[in-house]
Amino acid sequence: MNLRAVLLLSTLAVPVPAFAQQAAAPLDDLHEDAPEIIITAPFSRDRLDLLTGTSVLRGEDLATDIRAQIGDTLDDLPGVSATSFGPGASRPVLRGFQGERVRVLTDGIGSIDVSNTSADHAVAIDPITAERVEVLRGPQSLLFGSSAVGGVVNILDRRIPRRLPEDHPHLDVIAGYGSAADERSIAGGVDVAAGGPLVLHADASYRKSGDLDIGGYILAPALRAEAIEEAAEGNEEAIEFADARGRLPNTGVRATTGGVGASIITDRGSLGFSVGLYDSLYGIPERPIFHHAEEEEEAGGEAHEHGDVRIDMRQVRYDVRGELKFDGSPIETARVRVGAATYKHTELEGDEIGTKFFNDGVEGRVELVQRERNGWKGAVGGQFFLRDLRAVGAEAFLPANETEQYGLFALQTFDLGAVTLEGSARYEHQQVSSNEVGVSRSFNALSGAAGASVGLTENLRLGVNASRTVRAPSAEELLSNGAHIATQSFEIGDPTLAKEKSWGLEGFVRADARDYSAGVSVFTSRFDDYIYEADTGLEQDELPVFQYVQADARYFGVEFEGSVTVARFGDTRIVADAVADYIRATVDSVGPAPRIPPKRLLLGAEVQSSHLDGRVETEFVDDQTRVAAFETPTDGHQVVNASLSWRPFGRDRSIALLLSANNIFDVDVRRHASFLKDFAPLAGRDLRATLKASF
Repeated sequence: MNLRAVLLLSTLAVPVPAFAQQAAAPLDDLHEDAPEIIITAPFSRDRLDLLTGTSVLRGEDLATDIRAQIGDTLDDLPGVSATSFGPGASRPVLRGFQGERVRVLTDGIGSIDVSNTSADHAVAIDPITAERVEVLRGPQSLLFGSSAVGGVVNILDRRIPRRLPEDHPHLDVIAGYGSAADERSIAGGVDVAAGGPLVLHADASYRKSGDLDIGGYILAPALRAEAIEEAAEGNEEAIEFADARGRLPNTGVRATTGGVGASIITDRGSLGFSVGLYDSLYGIPERPIFHHAEEEEEAGGEAHEHGDVRIDMRQVRYDVRGELKFDGSPIETARVRVGAATYKHTELEGDEIGTKFFNDGVEGRVELVQRERNGWKGAVGGQFFLRDLRAVGAEAFLPANETEQYGLFALQTFDLGAVTLEGSARYEHQQVSSNEVGVSRSFNALSGAAGASVGLTENLRLGVNASRTVRAPSAEELLSNGAHIATQSFEIGDPTLAKEKSWGLEGFVRADARDYSAGVSVFTSRFDDYIYEADTGLEQDELPVFQYVQADARYFGVEFEGSVTVARFGDTRIVADAVADYIRATVDSVGPAPRIPPKRLLLGAEVQSSHLDGRVETEFVDDQTRVAAFETPTDGHQVVNASLSWRPFGRDRSIALLLSANNIFDVDVRRHASFLKDFAPLAGRDLRATLKASF
């Protein structure tokens, strides 16, 4: 695969001559004055009108919630959890779906890493560089790939400038400290008008943290009881694990990012490019294995003496974005977006080099946005994705393989006044091949969604949507065959897997007014040939064998999000808010699907004014006792958080100091969606300070 050639051809496809004009007009793509506008779509739309669940995190809210990985940054949003494979690797879980069923994007293009391959692989995006994050749950995610049945997380930054700065350079800086892991972070970016329509950009970030402080014992109660029993028999390893508490070893993170970009911006459109680097080194919490004396003798006393496991990863990424506006044409805007990256990570076992992963990928999409005519608006487009993945080493559970994916998509909306109709469709061709094992499979998938909403009043909307999604199996599901130490399993794929099909139905009610907003969604999905890992009951290389198989499955869930202004005093108001979600997933004739987040309720109260905001919140997470056969139950928890935001220069929010206290009572918190939840709890009490400035 010649990535440079593909990227060059895609860049040349942008109609450069259109940018010869020198008239400059800023592009208001980010709608900074309208946070209810969703831009992760071919055209910006009001959140109230969308036929899908959406969330937006930006500004001070994003700065307060920023963590090392995007999964832990978003976990307070409705329907969102995280894989939490230690602080250095955490991918979003949307509506109980993770891995291949969730797409993580940067400005509409995939992260082009290997985070979907395994939960211990980090997403190659540092949230500290994000300007805005949008989460889409539901059928509109079809626009970004049929694999996104769970949803889409789109992270937007300034690396390719979207608008002309004013007369002076524009500077953004954010710096923070977190006590739970002695975390220090800083990021900055600058945009400079270089004359005429040219804008130059540069940014950099640095993050470093130590081992994570936790709110109790490292081991969950059931596993600790096992360790205590082993310790009573004189097992020294068990004694060490049974008594360990307060700090989770080998969880430090060091990450550096940097990038440069440039754009030509005129009143007819824009053309820009960027080059970025992501470099990270992070530890993986140790999985406790209690060896009996006779087992150690058989292994010559050397079993599992590999030292701490760390992952050293590096990605170099190239991006191009172009937009051209048309006058007097049925096509209002044409957009081109291309990203390409070379990625490598090395799994270090103490001082030894273990398995290496190499991933070269390129993804691009073209969108043609129709001009609105009598309430009819829409877009059509195409997308391609190429990936070349190789793993080398003793734990290379996946053979070298290539994936090619090509798609066509369309979205059409009809505004009939009080009633809005919407339809979307996607055709996708995918080929997965591996010369190493002599396997080549190709799939054609056609997916679609349709829905309608009705405005009962100016501020209240009721809607329903239905979807049919078809997903081709991934290389990991088809080709895996080897020991996967991160998940403590021997994984076996099935090259004969069929396409996964699902029917989805969702109903929602949303309200949005000056003093309140609320939304509730009820959704269900019925899967045919659902792909999942089944415990075979066998062992290989002293690991349980898991086989990718197919069966029918059912998902059902409810999400709620709301806020209300309970009082006003001049420019000060008091707001109460709540978030709640519930997921139930079952594999037919088998039982509960694995790693499904339990019921959750978050309640908050906030005082807001021009200079000072104060907030207190509490989150209730229920026990998860409805578990797969190979899982253990997870105890629930209640945490209390508080935060304070000070803006010394008022509501322009150019400078803000953010203080927060998370998990104030230092309780033991474990996330059921995590592979490591029985021996890697989340942070205990964490005091954080963040300074955010924009000039």
